[in-house]
Amino acid sequence: MFSFVFPSRLAMNSRSRLLAWLLWPMLALCSTVVLAESPAEAGKALHLLDYIGADYPPTVRDGKVIDDGEYREQQEFSAVLADLVKGLSANAEQNALEQGVQALRQAIDQRQEGAAVAKQARQLGARLAVAYEVSQAPVITPDPARGASLYAQNCSICHGDTGAGDGPAGVGLEPAPADLRNAERLDQLSLYDLYNTLGLGIDGTEMPSFADQLDERQRWDVAAYIASFSANPQAAKGDKTWNLADLARQTPAEVAANEGAASVEAFRAQRAQPPQAKRGPAQLLEYTASTLDKSLAAYRAGDHDQAYDLSVAAYLEGFELVESSLDNIDTQTRKDTEKSLMAYRQSLQDGLPVAQAEQRLAEAKVKLDQASKLLGSDGLSWSLSYISGLLILLREGLEAILVLAAILAFLRNTGQQSAVRSVNIGWGLALVAGFATWAVAAYVIDVGGAQRELLEGCTALFASVMVLWLGVWMHDRRHAAAWQDYIKSSLVSGGGRFG
Repeated sequence: MFSFVFPSRLAMNSRSRLLAWLLWPMLALCSTVVLAESPAEAGKALHLLDYIGADYPPTVRDGKVIDDGEYREQQEFSAVLADLVKGLSANAEQNALEQGVQALRQAIDQRQEGAAVAKQARQLGARLAVAYEVSQAPVITPDPARGASLYAQNCSICHGDTGAGDGPAGVGLEPAPADLRNAERLDQLSLYDLYNTLGLGIDGTEMPSFADQLDERQRWDVAAYIASFSANPQAAKGDKTWNLADLARQTPAEVAANEGAASVEAFRAQRAQPPQAKRGPAQLLEYTASTLDKSLAAYRAGDHDQAYDLSVAAYLEGFELVESSLDNIDTQTRKDTEKSLMAYRQSLQDGLPVAQAEQRLAEAKVKLDQASKLLGSDGLSWSLSYISGLLILLREGLEAILVLAAILAFLRNTGQQSAVRSVNIGWGLALVAGFATWAVAAYVIDVGGAQRELLEGCTALFASVMVLWLGVWMHDRRHAAAWQDYIKSSLVSGGGRFG
């Protein structure tokens, strides 16, 4: 298929070595896709933990099983959870997570009280989210109006138009479709739990995964619309406004426990119609700082579990989302800030005195201020961003046009009109390949956090090796005679038109 001309055996050997090196980044790129499965598997584990936390409490009371079928299902899900966590990619927290899952399974087998098991599941979920950098908040504010039409198309046939579980396709299903108006049930689920259920489905039931039909933004929209079934819109204008990350991560039951029953109605209404908010670096770092303050307040009050959960949210829904931007400016500051946040979380886990936790938090906030100043000073105006992007497109496009013009001019001057068609087909296929690559990156490969950075690194390495190989290839044809021989044997003869 490809007809290359090698002037010497030495050039052939050097090129073979280069091709061998070329395969290495390709293999690394493939392994990146495998690594990218880790966040997805971690998301499934979080989904099971959330499901256990919401559905186990009604099954047991005073050490006795109330719903035998539901109880056995919880035991089954906990076994699946253990296998999922065991199969996650190697991580410093993996052993502790496995031990936590075993402790959770024992609590279920011993029929411990529902509130204690639910709390255990939520704490384990927080540790899992930190270990595998699973964000539990949307990038774009959900729109329940869009979610309403998507719900009507995909969900109402089973759950009914009003969410009562009385859709025509739900008749006779075992178990029956959930009643989405049940406030007691919905209060045990966060907006992220609803989003995750739409993406993963529920094993052992007729609830399928909608990951193929609905993209991430659409699933968040539907989740917000489902949350509206148990919300009073008039209560949204309360004394307090929650951040988008808190609205997505917290459950109404948690809000009731931490802030009082008076706040629950406002929280339900706001998560069903989240306020539009910009989530730039400044807002994300501000969220990190304010949530850390709440974490320390909970620690002072003696609620160590709530303090740790808030410290996790401060990292995952704030600083973690600006890490890559900060890396581009000052890698050392990013590392120092990440370490200081980790040190504060560790102080909460170790139960250190409040004074030591305060000191570590103060150190972390100093680092956050430095990061905020760096990110704030490096911002580009929209006009400058537009011009910068346009210049890149013009530069790359001009290079491509010059190469194509040179090839087409040579072919026409030599009377090789039949080869012109091959060239035109070639650049047309390049456009198709570009759109296909974008589609794969946007809808097929789902990466985040460290996996995204690894993918970018492997892609850059692959491009570097390609340029190096092309440079050596061009160097071998630096003599006019060798270049003419290559043109005649490859392009003009037709043998290398495909290449």
